[in-house]
Amino acid sequence: CEPKASSGVRLRLRNDSLKMPLVRNFVVQSPNVSYTDDSIVSSYTYETTRVDLSAEPARVVPVTKNYKFKTERKVPKLGVMIIGLGGNNGTTVVAGCIANREGITWRTKEGIQTPNYFGSVTQASTVRLGEDENGEDIFVPLNGVVPMVHPNDMVFGGWDINNMNLADAMQRAKVLDWDLQRQLIPFMKDIVPLPSIYIPDFIAANQADRANNVITGKTKKEMVEQIRKDIRDFKAAKGVDKVVLIWSANTERFAEIKAGLNDTAENLLASIERGESEISPSTLFAVASVLEGCTYINGSPQNTFVPGMIELAEKKRVFIGGDDFKSGQTKMKSVLVDFLISAGIKPQSIVSYNHLGNNDGKNLSSAEQFRSKEISKSSVVDDMVASSSGVLYQPGEHPDHVVVIKYVPYVGDSKRAMDEYVSQIFLDGRNTIALHNTCEDSLLASPLILDLVILAELMERIQYKTEDMSEFDKFHPVLSILSYLLKAPLTPPGTPVVNALFRQRACIENILKACVGLPADNHMTLEHKTMEAMKRPGRY
Repeated sequence: CEPKASSGVRLRLRNDSLKMPLVRNFVVQSPNVSYTDDSIVSSYTYETTRVDLSAEPARVVPVTKNYKFKTERKVPKLGVMIIGLGGNNGTTVVAGCIANREGITWRTKEGIQTPNYFGSVTQASTVRLGEDENGEDIFVPLNGVVPMVHPNDMVFGGWDINNMNLADAMQRAKVLDWDLQRQLIPFMKDIVPLPSIYIPDFIAANQADRANNVITGKTKKEMVEQIRKDIRDFKAAKGVDKVVLIWSANTERFAEIKAGLNDTAENLLASIERGESEISPSTLFAVASVLEGCTYINGSPQNTFVPGMIELAEKKRVFIGGDDFKSGQTKMKSVLVDFLISAGIKPQSIVSYNHLGNNDGKNLSSAEQFRSKEISKSSVVDDMVASSSGVLYQPGEHPDHVVVIKYVPYVGDSKRAMDEYVSQIFLDGRNTIALHNTCEDSLLASPLILDLVILAELMERIQYKTEDMSEFDKFHPVLSILSYLLKAPLTPPGTPVVNALFRQRACIENILKACVGLPADNHMTLEHKTMEAMKRPGRY
């Protein structure tokens, strides 16, 4: 029977609310945007506020700045070189793209399965475009806002300290269903990682038995030159227009930062020339990538981007991004702590426990490598806590925050994450939230790898200009727009770090909208909250 509505109120069925049209293609009709065959050029007024704390009361001043953005429309043929290609993440990324490209289906106990890119913000999420004449929200896939590389078109290669071909490595990883693996073997058996840089001091000793595919007999400078040659050879052999490098290999211990060693670009390059022991493999890869003009992304928590490395990227005007893929427990934490503090609830104790059985877990069972991970996981709540300094928290006060990771081989890639949040509430009450999260580690991380590569490549095609600039220029080489996908976001020196997940997501969405001359979505929807709503047809 039909549900009844009270007088003057339209009752919306649940199914009605799901009928929100999705737009695949659109053109912005505005004097603020123009389209050519080569580019999209938009004018955008950026609005923010500046607070002057030198006076009492504080003075708050609205500030506007006019930008022009130019986005190249031609999408390049993109090569992706993964350090750690034969690991669980590397094999899963390559296998997933092949399965999607070839339309491979496979059978499980649940029935026939089809490939998808679920978990990818670029491929499987939408952006609110606006509303139609009836006030209904209209959405567009995020990858439909501006032209982006599609994962099906990526060409993969890379390095690994183990020489196993990707078909065998995929079977070793035990991430994918067997019927899917069986069909992927012919596509992956001929993909063999290039020899990689192996310096035992930086990763756990328990990785030595995998290290049979390493660059030998070379100085650190020669290792950098070998990686540069590998990049050039890959680019020529595969006929790609661009190459992006991404580190998905073992977590390294933190490198010491020392004056004269790695504090400037000049000192870092000189230290490599001298063969200084404290220059890590990940930093050697980053140097090689930047010197070749290729974007480099660090997906592990170690401090690859020492000050000299950041300065080198700035001097060469090459993009870098990091650190540490954010796929499970930390992503949940950046949502939940933001919610609690935004609700005026005071988290006092945050305890996070993980156990996993893949090679990442094995490497992290070593104390120095775990310390790198602990640092990246622990900093995720800092900006949210600081936002309530003087209200919920006293200056310098911080909740107790403990992170534990244990290696349990039996669970393999299926990581278990357990969290307890104890918060102080009204009249000194206590609220406890306990979560259990089973994370299929590589199946969650692999879409992030694709997103990082896609967004980084896109940023190479976006330029901006302000009123006081005569020419368009690139964004800062440190790609903080990638923060949504990373546990410990790298930002340009001296700029704030944002960890709150929805602010990070909004940053991506709003920059893309600005590139096509659309305003940021402020969620006020005043047209539905004022008397204008009474003028809409079909209200009853």
